[in-house]
Formats: sequence, structure tokens, C-alpha cells
Amino acid sequence: MRRFLVLLLVILSGSLLFAQQSKQWIRYSAISPNGEQIVFTYKGDIYLVSSHGGEATNLTFHTAHDYMPVWNNAGTKIAFASERYGNMDVFVIDVKGGKPSRLTYHSAGEVPFSFSANDSSVIFGAQRLDAVSHRQYPTGSQPELYSVLATGGRVEQIFTIPAQEVRVSKDGNKIIYIDKKGGENYFRKHHTSSITRDIWQYDKLTDTHKMLTTFEGEDRNPLFSGDEKSIYYLSEESGCFNVYMMSIDNPLKKEQITDFKIHPVRYLSIDDNEKLCFTHNGDLYTKTKNGEAELVEVLLYDHIKSNNRKIIPVSGKVKEMAISPNGKEVAYIVRGEVFVSSVEGKMTKRITNTSAQERFVSFSPDGKSIIYASERDAKWGVYKSERLKENEPYFFASTVLKEEKIIVNENDNYQPQYSPDCKEIAFIENKKTLRIFNLKSKKSRTLMTPNELYYMGDGDQYFKWSPDSKWLLVQYSPTMSNDEVVLLAADGSGKMRNLTESGYSDSNPIWANNGKQILWFSNRNGLRSYANSGRKQYDVYTLFFLQDDWDKFHMSKDEYSLWKEMNKKDDEKDDEKKSKK
Repeated sequence: MRRFLVLLLVILSGSLLFAQQSKQWIRYSAISPNGEQIVFTYKGDIYLVSSHGGEATNLTFHTAHDYMPVWNNAGTKIAFASERYGNMDVFVIDVKGGKPSRLTYHSAGEVPFSFSANDSSVIFGAQRLDAVSHRQYPTGSQPELYSVLATGGRVEQIFTIPAQEVRVSKDGNKIIYIDKKGGENYFRKHHTSSITRDIWQYDKLTDTHKMLTTFEGEDRNPLFSGDEKSIYYLSEESGCFNVYMMSIDNPLKKEQITDFKIHPVRYLSIDDNEKLCFTHNGDLYTKTKNGEAELVEVLLYDHIKSNNRKIIPVSGKVKEMAISPNGKEVAYIVRGEVFVSSVEGKMTKRITNTSAQERFVSFSPDGKSIIYASERDAKWGVYKSERLKENEPYFFASTVLKEEKIIVNENDNYQPQYSPDCKEIAFIENKKTLRIFNLKSKKSRTLMTPNELYYMGDGDQYFKWSPDSKWLLVQYSPTMSNDEVVLLAADGSGKMRNLTESGYSDSNPIWANNGKQILWFSNRNGLRSYANSGRKQYDVYTLFFLQDDWDKFHMSKDEYSLWKEMNKKDDEKDDEKKSKK
């Protein structure tokens, strides 16, 4: 019995040790001005914990996502962003808790950066409206800077240029911030290009902006030091995000404060006594300038916001859809699952029930199966579902279904499209390769490689089968600034043929007139601004493959009527010849 108790204690102590070492992935941490508390985001709620560690308590508890908390200078209020009304708005809550006050009401997403020097306003970022004098085309990747009273009220624009992670000096006359030159992902590591972020200082008295950092990689998260003669910030200059300190008057005078080698430092903040707070590899740390980084042990107890199992109506938030060939049912994706509904009635059938997401759903041309991609076991694969009972003509009313793997291997395979003759499937392999899979031989062939295709997100390739299953139209991007429509032989023979060659954007081609012509969008003659790369006006264009079809399209009404009569007589003569034979 004694040996059993010893063994049990060893197992329990091992479990406790494992729990302490597991990463909590605390995010958006910020230390209070007096250094006594740390606010952070965990699983979409705002928590508070002592800067010495201990049990964290909920400041917010909501089904909506709450994040990006920032302290006011007095340490009595916290601003944060929440999507409680459909998109991110700015809220303020008392540090003791209670009901948050909503400060912004715009349909664009808004996130807070800091309070003003006297705590009267909250400074936030949003893409609302550029100043009339601003030459740049409005775009979500280039937001503006605003302020709103901490008690609510009218919003005022500070900058029409994108300025983020803003901090204000004690007298309110200077602002430090990072720029935003493009739409690159904020969490991308080891990124060096012309759009990496730099730190700037704005002097309100002289109305001037001064660039402080020149490192070709990422510099971000600036904070004033206690005497405001220097700034602390995060930089990848050492190869990994670490904390640095820089003189404002002499930016070349800088010092590396932390020396982490693999995982980046994130979410840097500072208190009034220059104690730093940040996260590293999912854990929370504090550090004085010359001291060692100290792990803040945080005890978190999850609360269940809703039942683990609940009935969710299948209505709204449909991601994609496909109509059956007979037009009587529609397949669509909701919450990562495939459903089929009757077009005329109210019957609905759930086709998939997996923990993975399904996408790219479509019917086979004969309507007997549904094909889709599913991300199972960390890999995209192509699957199909079929009805098993012949007396059940519709998926939405079927009782027995069979799912089958079609293209499942060590590669990512998605965006499947049946050929109209149901013999082959075109699909994307590993995000940047267009291939054809023969259903009979189970072999694949390549039409386009990563040398011709580039990847920005799952599902961003575009291609369409011809009605005779011999050709594909593909939206091809010779450069990232324009698209062209190209024609490919489905058997892989010959080279691709550029059908548009405009140098502008030609996109979303479709076959028309039983494959005798195509339609597509192009901005070659639409309204545009040559001063920037903003969105432009698109028109619909068509192209004919045969001269006879082109001539027929340009006939007048009288010419077309005469042509029909002439062809009618020719058809009658052909019918007579066939009947005599």
C-alpha cells in the first residue's frame, strides 16, 4: 500500500510539473502605470493578474472577442477592442470591473492604442475616411489615427496617414508610433522588404514627423523611457524580436536589452519606474533595464461561456455555394461543413460531420455526387459523397450516403473541379500547382507549376473547364500587379496561350455560347488613378474563337433574320438528303 501511495505521488507531481511548464499563450499584455498589475488577453477575454504572479481574474466575460487592452495614465481605466456589435469597437472599463462603456460606433473595425496625456481621450486606429487633401486611395491596409473622449462623444482625426502602436509624451506634445506601409501580416517573422515597419516621432509644436529607425527589418512597439529622452522598442535586428533601447536625439546610439535566440518577444509595455513587461513563447515576463527577465507565474481558471453541445440554426454566414445541374438543390458550406438544401422546399441534409473544415464544394456534372476538399490530419484532401439508394433522387432527402477519398496523399490538394464529361478532376496541389487527376487511371498530370502560379491564400487560384472537357481557362498573374486570361490544353500538350495581353487586370473568365466564346472582367478601359494602385472600374469583355461566330455577333437585326432563313433552308436540304439515304 505504501509503495502504491509513493507511485501515485510521483505521478501527480509529474502532472503538476507538466502543467506549470505548459504554454498559456498569453497575448496583448500591458503592465499598469504603478507596476502592480498586468492586464492581458486570454481566449478572447481580458484578465488582470498581479505583476508578481498569482491567480488571474476576469475583467471581461463575453462570448464576443475582447483584446488589445491599454491602461490610462492614472491606472484606473482600461480601453480595449471588442466585436460585441458585429465588428471591433473601442470600449472602456473600470479596472475594478463593471459594465464596459462603448466609445465608437462605426462599421469599420477600430482598435485602441493609448490614452491622451491627460486621460481625457482614447487614441485609436481605424479605416474610416482619409482627409480630402490626402492623395492616397482609401484602403483597409492604410488606416488613419483618431481620438474619442474617454466618456464618449465626437470622434476627431489626428492623422490621415497610418500610425499605429501610438504612445504620447507626458506633456502631450510628442507622439511616437510605427508606420504601416502595406498589408503584410503583423506576425510574420524574419521579414525584410520595403514595407517593414519603422518607428517615428511626431512633434506637435513644430508639426513635423521624424523617422527614428532605419533597420531594414521590423521595428515596432515603441515606448517612452522615464525621462522621455529614449525609447524602448522591439526589433528583429538580432535575428529574433528582442527589446532595444534608443536615444531619440541620437538614433544611432542604441542598446539591446534582451537576448532571446529563437522565439520572439511580443507585446512590450512599461510602467512609471521603467519596469518592462512582455511575452515570450507564450509566457509572461517582467524585467528591469539591467535585471534578468523574470517569469510571471499566472494561474488561469477557464469558465464555460456556453454549453458544449447546442443546436445552431443553418441560416446565414454561408461561405460558398453550388447549384446542382438540374437546378433543384444547392450545396453550401456553413461552419466548415457541407449542407444541401432544396431550392423550392425547406428540406436540408447535412453531408459532412467532421472536426476538419470543408471547402470548395460542387456537384458532379451528372448530379450524382458532391465533391469538396477537407483539411483532415493537417492536410487538404479531395473527397466526394454519393447517394447509395437509387430511389432517392436528391441529396437533401437522402437517407444513406457514402464518402470516398479521391485525392488524398502527402500533399495539400484542394479546389477540385469535375470535367464536364465526369472523367477527370482539375485541382490545386500544394497551393501553387494546377494538376489534372484521371478518375479511371488514378494518375495525375501537371498543367501549371509554381513558376507560373503564386499563392496568397487558400482558394486564390482560378480556372474553368471548357464544355468539351478539352481546355481550361486560367487566371494567370505574370506579375503581382496584373492578371491575364490564358488558355491551356487539358491533356498538357502545347504551351499556355495568353488570350488578353492587356497589361491591366483581366480576371474571372467563364465559357459562353457552348464554348465558342468567353467572358471576363477587365479594367483596361475603366476609371482609374495612375497615382496609386487603388481599386479601379471593371467592365465585361468577350472573345470569340471562330470568325463565323464573331461575324454573327456583329450582325444587324435584319442580317441575322436573313441568316436564319438561309440556314433554315440548308438544314432542310440536309434533312432531305439524310432521309433519302
